[in-house]
Amino acid sequence: MNPLETFQKKIGTSPDGDFGPMTFRKGREYLNISDIEAVHFFAQCSHETAGFKVFKENLNYSADGLLKVFGKYFNEGNVTEYARNPEKIANRVYANRMGNGDEQSGDGWKYKGRGAIQLTGKNNYEKLAENQNVDFISNPDLVETDYAFESAIHFFNVNNLFSICTDLTEETIKKLTKRINGGYNGLDHRIELTNKYSNYT
Repeated sequence: MNPLETFQKKIGTSPDGDFGPMTFRKGREYLNISDIEAVHFFAQCSHETAGFKVFKENLNYSADGLLKVFGKYFNEGNVTEYARNPEKIANRVYANRMGNGDEQSGDGWKYKGRGAIQLTGKNNYEKLAENQNVDFISNPDLVETDYAFESAIHFFNVNNLFSICTDLTEETIKKLTKRINGGYNGLDHRIELTNKYSNYT
């Protein structure tokens, strides 16, 4: 059962892995958010998960990819040692930040991005554990498998993102995307999804 099907089972709809109007409505009720908040929330989640299919970070980078995306951590001298090794990559790029230990601690891989809006770093896993009263520190995979949407709601709440969700204008979608993505990656698709889900209310 994928994370969307797990969520559908929780909210009392058919766990068919298809995000339609019933999943939208039942999911909105379960997460206790308004129609307009739900439109933005699920549109952003859908984009971030490639249509509710990918709920964990893909760190399988080539040498060229690492130099382009994570040039701060890699150079021509060390990049081949890490290329196509997601665990080693995560342990290097996420070391000594977000509450993680050093590269040898393995925290970068253990607390890599998971969930519908990728929760990353030990500190964030600890905050979610307090919020949900679930031991995500010992069982980080639960963020992906069982709490993908709850972790995303937590992300929205902690970062006060619902305060942005006052209308469905492109300007609002841009503001929200910038806060989630750090830029405007996939903006056109996010706008398209927001318009689509606005018909589900």
